[in-house]
Amino acid sequence: MRAFHGQMSDNQPIRRNQAEKEKQLRDLKETLASMKSHTSPALKESVQRRIKELETELRAAAREKATRVASRTEQPQDQQRRAPRRNTIRSM
Repeated sequence: MRAFHGQMSDNQPIRRNQAEKEKQLRDLKETLASMKSHTSPALKESVQRRIKELETELRAAAREKATRVASRTEQPQDQQRRAPRRNTIRSM
């Protein structure tokens, strides 16, 4: 049976919000700390790589949020507002 577009089995990456990424980062750090000395180096490297990726994503999101806030505060507040639209036949 074929999957339809947008179905979870489309081999698409799972989109996570900021809180889910932070939780996943905490979980991965705990997992890395609890790994035994005989754990395979490949597994440790993959967990460390994912931790680095999440940290860079979170830093980029924080920078983007800071620039959005800064750009909002820099806009002049005394811009003239448009007059309200007059009623038309369609809006009556």
